[in-house]
Amino acid sequence: MFMGFLKDVFLEKADAVAIIWHGRPYQYVWLSRALEYWVGRLTSAGICSGDVVLLEGDFTPNSVALLLALVEKGCIAVPLSAERVHEREALSSIAAANWTIEVDEEDSVSINHRQVQPSHELYELLRQNGHPGIVFFTSGSTGVSKGVVHDLARLLVKYQARRHDLRTLAFLLFDHIGGFDTLLYVLSNGSTLVVPGSRLPGPVCQAIEQHQVQVLPVSPSFLNLMLLSEAHAEFDLRSLRYITYGAEVMPASTLGKCAAVFPGVTLLQKYGATEIGTMRSKSEKQDSLWVKIGGEGYAWRVVDGILQIKCDSAMVGYLNAPSPFTSDGWFITGDVVEQNGDSLRILGRKSDIINVGGQKVYPAEVEEVICELDGVADATVYGEKNQLLGSIVCAKVRLARPEPVEQFSRRLRMHCKDRLDKYKVPLRVTLSDDLQFDARSKKMRRDLAEGAGVKNARGAV
Repeated sequence: MFMGFLKDVFLEKADAVAIIWHGRPYQYVWLSRALEYWVGRLTSAGICSGDVVLLEGDFTPNSVALLLALVEKGCIAVPLSAERVHEREALSSIAAANWTIEVDEEDSVSINHRQVQPSHELYELLRQNGHPGIVFFTSGSTGVSKGVVHDLARLLVKYQARRHDLRTLAFLLFDHIGGFDTLLYVLSNGSTLVVPGSRLPGPVCQAIEQHQVQVLPVSPSFLNLMLLSEAHAEFDLRSLRYITYGAEVMPASTLGKCAAVFPGVTLLQKYGATEIGTMRSKSEKQDSLWVKIGGEGYAWRVVDGILQIKCDSAMVGYLNAPSPFTSDGWFITGDVVEQNGDSLRILGRKSDIINVGGQKVYPAEVEEVICELDGVADATVYGEKNQLLGSIVCAKVRLARPEPVEQFSRRLRMHCKDRLDKYKVPLRVTLSDDLQFDARSKKMRRDLAEGAGVKNARGAV
């Protein structure tokens, strides 16, 4: 019932390519037959409507078909990417999954039953309504990962309207709301999902050239890494029409470089959250950080500098945390924003703000200034507890070429004192060769604030 609009697309686009995986094309007729096959296999295994099924894997032909089959059967799917396999037991326990399906790197499938009773009031609500569900886990950057329960009957509505047929790269992860949005947008428009060999700049750019990718949905951290690696110069990327970015604050310097390197490509800032899905958006200009968000079924407001959103596709609730909604149904995003008419500029997460003697410091602002320095490849700014000031500003910096930490620290502070208020200038500077983002290509500020990652540093001042 809820898959009808997708089945219509699959039938209409039977001979078109739905997925390219390991360089091999899989047509929509294959996906349609695989969907039917896996519905039968799930039924014969004993999986029923309302069961909670953890689906572990990446974007492979069978994992996509299985996800759709779980929706078709009315199950509650819990996708889990390979990057979070070390959290499998903890997340399975939170989700109370009574089935696990593993799809390995060769696209082989194993189905196993777990002796668990998947009981939760949110699950019961889905079952009473006869609706399929999906559970996404937040990244856990501010503590234990929260289990976000969506009613797929509501979440799938926005994909029923046909939009653009664009060949798109599967960069965002299988268990990420952005990855789900990419998949459903592609399938609902009869487009092609291109799965790269890996999510490093070289393989991503190679996949764009080889398969004529038109849309590249990535994070600012990945774009910065791609520009630094110059992988974009090694391949023909003229097929690209859109680069969409989100998940974290975009540095103005990175955006400006992208606009210069890709003059014929539309750079589009996206906004969304695990709890509400992805909204339609429009950047003011190619190199502008101001964006208009919304679309049918979405409304927004700013209260005390924090963005709040009300939408039809909002989650049912958290499995293991209090509700983040106001009494009148607005989702409190936790994102600090500036507003100019109907445009917004995202400043950062409220939880990332560094409080220095009562003064607020936004890490992205300081990172932007540091990255202006010659020889800086990347920078991550975070807070460290201090008895006198409450917190101090710290910076972990990756250099493009070697430089003594003392010399660089002096250079950084000389540069920052003319660009930033004194309390925003980093008091502790660490040099490291480590990449500064996680598997989801987001800055790892929380880990740094808690002391993780410092053990690999070359030096600190």
